[in-house]
Amino acid sequence: MTRSADLLDRYQASLLGVFGRPGAVLSHGEGCRVWDVDGRCYLDLLAGIAVNSLGHAHPALVTAISEQAARAIHVSNFFTTQPQVELAERLLAVAGAPEGSAVFLTNSGTEAVEAAIKLARRTDRTRIVAMEGAFHGRSTGALALTHKPAYREPFLPLLPGITHVPLGDKEAVRAAVDETVAAVVVEPIQGEAGVRVADPAYLQLVRELTAERGALMVVDEIQTGIGRTGQWFAHQFADVTPDGVTVAKGLAGGVPIGALLTYGPRVSGLLTPGQHGTTFGGNPLAAAAALAVLDTIERDHLLDHVRRTGEELQRQVRELGHPAIRDVRGRGLLQAIELADDRAAAVAQRAREAGFLVNPVTPSALRLAPPLIITAEELATFVSALPALLDPTASEELP
Repeated sequence: MTRSADLLDRYQASLLGVFGRPGAVLSHGEGCRVWDVDGRCYLDLLAGIAVNSLGHAHPALVTAISEQAARAIHVSNFFTTQPQVELAERLLAVAGAPEGSAVFLTNSGTEAVEAAIKLARRTDRTRIVAMEGAFHGRSTGALALTHKPAYREPFLPLLPGITHVPLGDKEAVRAAVDETVAAVVVEPIQGEAGVRVADPAYLQLVRELTAERGALMVVDEIQTGIGRTGQWFAHQFADVTPDGVTVAKGLAGGVPIGALLTYGPRVSGLLTPGQHGTTFGGNPLAAAAALAVLDTIERDHLLDHVRRTGEELQRQVRELGHPAIRDVRGRGLLQAIELADDRAAAVAQRAREAGFLVNPVTPSALRLAPPLIITAEELATFVSALPALLDPTASEELP
């Protein structure tokens, strides 16, 4: 029995089975590559689902975590630390948030969404509009905003007052947003629905409607934020200023973190002392890691790199002209390859066997969310292998 098989059997015997049997037992990584416990090497095109923004073992991140761990890992929220304050300031700066804006630091994206729900409830309204296809987390509050029935139905009844409308349907959102709505929550790109990109004009309409009717516009940037799309935040492509933004995943390069950004003094004053809190949120270790990520993205001009590399990936996939590929879509380094049939899981399995980690995010779509440092040459190796991965008879062509 291989080490992987043994550990996977032990996994199933000891961990709650909510994820099923994992595909591999990973040991370590360097750059954009990871190795399993049996020594097989993979090009990581998923990055922990858009989390490992600087790849694996990046020197800047390793140094920041090591140095901060030697000073302090955690303090209670009776106190603060320099990394916590500096991270809040940096987040507001890269968001272009107006004076009087603020940050609430959490441990995950789901927690950031829970904070946004509380923020919305402080408007003295209870209705929230979310999008069909949305994914906002699996805690019971966030789950009410998540749309997928398989996630929701086992836990009904959920938080009342949630209306889901089709992403991009302007008439539906006009009809749904009235003076009883506390907030509209929208992802600029629906990652879990197959990397569905919201039209900038649609985001602008949501901003107009919420402003007119006294509701908040909350943008969920958990998967799309911190450079993933080639801007600090994906809603910046639409040139809108929301009332709240949730962020997590890639912010600290793999260290658990999340945040809710509130824009302007009116919105930032909705939650007052004692109305929300966290034990671990804003801890100095996570804050130091996040500062290292932000510094590296800025210093290494990764926003420009992400835009160029994403455009090149799309161009190369389209130039394949493969009949099994229906479309390639996304922004920056959040992309989906839409297949002509529901073979995404089988293709992802073949990709792993060939040394590539991708995600069959829907039955017909492969999601790519590699580290922001990945090179065009590394991505080209996957594109070159793709025709063989799509053809089940061409195993001899695989690398």
